[in-house]
Amino acid sequence: MGQRRRRMIVLGMILAVLTGCGSETVETTDPLGTPATGEDAAGAGSAWTLAAPIRIDGVRTSGGGRSLVVDAEVPDGSGECVRGLRGELDTVEHGTVYVRVTFETRSLDRASGCTGTRRVEATVKLDGSLGSRKVMVNSGDVFTPAGATPPALRHCGENGCDPTPPRCTASSYRQAVTDTDIPEHTSWEERGCDDTWLVLDLSTRTGPACGDAGDGCSSSGVSQRWFYRAEASGWRPVTTNGDAGCTGIHKVLPELPERLCASLPRLDRG
Repeated sequence: MGQRRRRMIVLGMILAVLTGCGSETVETTDPLGTPATGEDAAGAGSAWTLAAPIRIDGVRTSGGGRSLVVDAEVPDGSGECVRGLRGELDTVEHGTVYVRVTFETRSLDRASGCTGTRRVEATVKLDGSLGSRKVMVNSGDVFTPAGATPPALRHCGENGCDPTPPRCTASSYRQAVTDTDIPEHTSWEERGCDDTWLVLDLSTRTGPACGDAGDGCSSSGVSQRWFYRAEASGWRPVTTNGDAGCTGIHKVLPELPERLCASLPRLDRG
């Protein structure tokens, strides 16, 4: 990770002072005004604070791929809540274009009335055509032109821009567990897998942290059996059932092949 990337503003409404040199700054086309000076800068009410968007909703190219338009969600209210919205090209490293979107706001003061949100657009000029490079906004959201419908870029998920295809491998099982709504540090045991279906027994340790059971430490766990269907982005969890054999799971997932459930033991719930 380069020095300039580490200096990028973190996501959310976190206060920050942006630093960096050599960045190309481009004011947004959205008419949100410019930073005030003099008495207006001091303000009679809430202080203006530098911030990042609440959420990045999308990125698309414009100008033949030489510019990016970032759709972002910012504070809104009865008064002036946002000014000086701008998009900046920070750096280009290892096939990724790093950009940041910032503005000034009073929304961190509840008395400002900036309790709503609205969508704005910030334009960032690039040093050349985007081509096949990825885009990272505010050191968080990543977008890619690969597999996208131009001019929009595709938002990459938690497993990256190119998630592991569903396979009967340990790395693919790890991704399946990550995509399941269960606690972190959950272990798994594969019970059956083919090109379309995956069966995993997931075990999560519970109770207070302590040493080995022999040291007078009692340990317990929660176990679940999950069934997954293969999709282009990886294994998608579809249902859970802890019964032995096929009878229980076929009530909710009749299409599951019998060869993957016939020998399933009753789930040990710890």
